[in-house]
Amino acid sequence: MGFVSEFKEFAMKGSVVDLAVGVVIGGAFGKIVTALVSDIVMPPIALLTARAGSDWRTITIGPGIKIGDFAGSVVDFLIVAVAIFLAVKAINHFKKEEAAAPATEPSSTDKLLMEIRDSLKK
Repeated sequence: MGFVSEFKEFAMKGSVVDLAVGVVIGGAFGKIVTALVSDIVMPPIALLTARAGSDWRTITIGPGIKIGDFAGSVVDFLIVAVAIFLAVKAINHFKKEEAAAPATEPSSTDKLLMEIRDSLKK
């Protein structure tokens, strides 16, 4: 099998395609979150921490420690983390409903093994 056909087989696997789609959507989602934080969340915070005529992104401590940029990045991260948590929680909720199949009775071998285990515990 040639290099090109091996690469084509690898690239067309479902997990690789899913990963590529996830990366593209994640990049777009990151831009949306950054805009949300920069344009909606941080301006009210800037009013609370305002210095006369300065932007929240320019708040620095000492020589070059950009606390404003860092605060924006932390808020970006928290929003993304909460969104991913909620998405995973919703997916797991739907998976639990699918996996809620009735439990089967243990086989005779399983029953025997459980009895032996119980007798060893005593």
